[in-house]
Amino acid sequence: MFKKLPIMLFTLTMILVLAACGSGNSGSTTTGSTTTGTDASGEAAATSTDSGSILAVGSTALQPLVDQVAQKFMADSKYANISVQVQGGGSGTGLTQVSEGQATIGNSDVFAAEKLDADKAAELVDHQVAVVAMAAVANKDANVKGLTKQQLVDIFTGKVTNWKDVGGADQKIVIINRPSSSGTRATFEKYALGQKTEDPAGSIQQDSSGTVKKLIAETPGAIGYLALSYLDDSVAELSYDGVEPTVENVEAGKYPVWAYEHMYTKGEPDASTKAFLDYMLSDDVQKSDVTQLGYIPISGMQVQRDAEGKVTQK
Repeated sequence: MFKKLPIMLFTLTMILVLAACGSGNSGSTTTGSTTTGTDASGEAAATSTDSGSILAVGSTALQPLVDQVAQKFMADSKYANISVQVQGGGSGTGLTQVSEGQATIGNSDVFAAEKLDADKAAELVDHQVAVVAMAAVANKDANVKGLTKQQLVDIFTGKVTNWKDVGGADQKIVIINRPSSSGTRATFEKYALGQKTEDPAGSIQQDSSGTVKKLIAETPGAIGYLALSYLDDSVAELSYDGVEPTVENVEAGKYPVWAYEHMYTKGEPDASTKAFLDYMLSDDVQKSDVTQLGYIPISGMQVQRDAEGKVTQK
């Protein structure tokens, strides 16, 4: 029996080797972060990705889009091992947290150089995922349909305090503003007012676009500003110098109060984060979620804007 033992071991080894070779040709290979197989057409198709945890923090104007896309992303079997958590807090908070390594992605309505020191901004990689337009909005009882740039400046600097002075009801104006860290505020001040402002006496400051909308809807005489993605029948959106805040007017360069939506990473993203960012820019998301929620796909823009605010035709 002992003489037969080497023969038995050799036979067993050969069986194991042949089994390993057979499994290597089963149509599935693992490389780096993605396991791929072959679909019915014979082309490579992703079936799973590395596990990972992504924290996206910042712009509340961008938050509804990132929230919705994150849920779709995690529901996709290819990304089942990646979790995405989305938080607001404002663009400044998002940029600061991604710069300091506290967040994976910093969501922002403004270029990083507008909020961070040059050396910290230079460490971040910009991923532009959409365009957001913003409109001045008022409580419906204000009885105003539009304002000029100068009227907006006068209101947000406290020079005009009653709606009757701009053609509306005889009612006190109540400003609902965003904090200085807000990218929505920075965009509105830069492109609608053309200047930074101090909060006039009696104004109310809120961190969230959702809360701003709620307060404007419920507060007689209230005025503020919101991304188009937040607009509904509860508030009155106002035209700007006679131009309506519509997607078509933004794309054509007629309506000036808009900005890119940025998702910044510190350095190049890891595999899981890149998968999520690529998903954000996929045709499915850009043609469905982006437009459905009131954002504008970058591909639809007929104009482009640089970090200094200069607009040129594409």
